[in-house]
Amino acid sequence: MSRDTCVQTWPCSYYLELEKRWVPGRLSLTPLSLKFTTDKTREPLVSFPLSGINEIKKEASHFIFSSITILERDHSKHWFSSLQPSRNAVFSIIEHFWRELLLSESGAAAEASSSSMTKGKELTCLMACTQKRLEDTAKVLHHQGEQLDSISRGLDKMESDLDVADRLLTELESPSWWPFSSKLWKTPSETKPKWDTSMADSKALGKEGIVIQVPAVISQRTESHVKPGRLTVLVSGLEIYNSDSLLMHRFEREDVDDIRVHTPYEISIRQRFIGKPDITYRLISAKMPEVIPILEVQFSEKIELLEVAMMLRSTRTSSLAEKSYSVWQAASGLMDQATHCESSSGSQEGRPLQLQTSEPVISEEDTQELGQMVSVPPF
Repeated sequence: MSRDTCVQTWPCSYYLELEKRWVPGRLSLTPLSLKFTTDKTREPLVSFPLSGINEIKKEASHFIFSSITILERDHSKHWFSSLQPSRNAVFSIIEHFWRELLLSESGAAAEASSSSMTKGKELTCLMACTQKRLEDTAKVLHHQGEQLDSISRGLDKMESDLDVADRLLTELESPSWWPFSSKLWKTPSETKPKWDTSMADSKALGKEGIVIQVPAVISQRTESHVKPGRLTVLVSGLEIYNSDSLLMHRFEREDVDDIRVHTPYEISIRQRFIGKPDITYRLISAKMPEVIPILEVQFSEKIELLEVAMMLRSTRTSSLAEKSYSVWQAASGLMDQATHCESSSGSQEGRPLQLQTSEPVISEEDTQELGQMVSVPPF
């Protein structure tokens, strides 16, 4: 996934401190940076990384116009006003991506400072992510198999009910005085345990585990009213919560009519109704690239990739297989190299010692962990 992908673009005005005037243009957000482009020249006037932001606030310019101010670490302050569709919507989305980037950078910095062999840790992290993705896919496929079993039990129940209805019709067609009328060989008490069993099985399937949950910026009906929250992907459906962890809406699997992927960071979920408005939620999240592959497996017939998402997917599809292969190849090569170094050091025991200046590529612990991940199936 390219980190230069444009997440959102908003019309706004930027205040030039030196010239004491406002310049109309568009503010563009990527997962790593903010950029303002003027309408007149179509060239970037100001651009800065999200990691360099020290503070984001809502303020009023000249005590009248609502604005967003961004303070960088070098104490440079930027003013943005006349934001559309609304200041709150733009502020919520920018703050979300800024916080998520800071959280990811702090985790990456802590991991980098705790280890000097970055190559082995990088391979271990890639393999762990691959294993997690396979486990999530296995959960979804397992639930789909359980759904097929439930459908099969329902068909058996329908067939049994049809047999009972056929015997009832035959009984009604025969005269009451006819001594050779057919009898109901199956009583309701015989068919009830089977129905109770299927009902118990369906109730047992009601509680499934969480596949993945990510923080998101949520909007409904209009884009000007957004609120922070989170999206939870269950094996049985989707749940949307607000910032207070209160359930806003739950989509069962059969309730979802379509899921549209607008960008790798933005999706919309819709449930259609007849005679009343549809229920539609639009979600933007910095973690959405991790959710979309799971939705493609779980809602394969209902998900739709729009033009921008389709173009980005086509550019990364060709390199995805090569990247996956390179991870395993690199891991095998590094482990072979480490083994070769050990054998060569053992064969040189009788020779004079030589000065070793080069450091090992990966540590012994990383080698053992990679070996276990390569040899043991993920599920």
